[in-house]
Order: sequence, then C-alpha cells, then structure tokens
Amino acid sequence: MKKAVGIATRITRRKLAGGLISASAVWRSALSSRALAQTPAPADPLQAAKDRIKATSDALAKEQVPMGTEPAFQFKA
Repeated sequence: MKKAVGIATRITRRKLAGGLISASAVWRSALSSRALAQTPAPADPLQAAKDRIKATSDALAKEQVPMGTEPAFQFKA
C-alpha cells in the first residue's frame, strides 16, 4: 500500500470538539440574530425576561440526568 503524498493532517479529539463548538456557536448566533430581527420588542422587557427564564427552567426540569453524571468541571479550593 502506498503512502499518500502531501501533508498528513492529524486532528485530536479536543481540536475537533473545539471546532464543532465554535461552528455551532456561529450557527446559533446567526439564527438568534435572524429571530431577533423578526420579533418585535416586547411591551415589558422585564416580564419578557422573566418569562424566558421560566420557560428555560421548565425545560431543564423536564430533563432526566442520572445522579452518577459527572460535571464538566471541578471545584478546587
């Protein structure tokens, strides 16, 4: 079997994850900016913010997370 001629690219899992995260962040910001441009400003911004927080809290409360799940970070004193 012949070796490929040219530059061999080796990408690590961390680099791949970083690229995917940054790409998804760009995609989300593009979608959110489009959504913000289409929705009119609420009459009461404080109440709208409270409603968004409540909706997000309700959505998170519906998710089942096993107790054995490790956090993505560690607290060190």
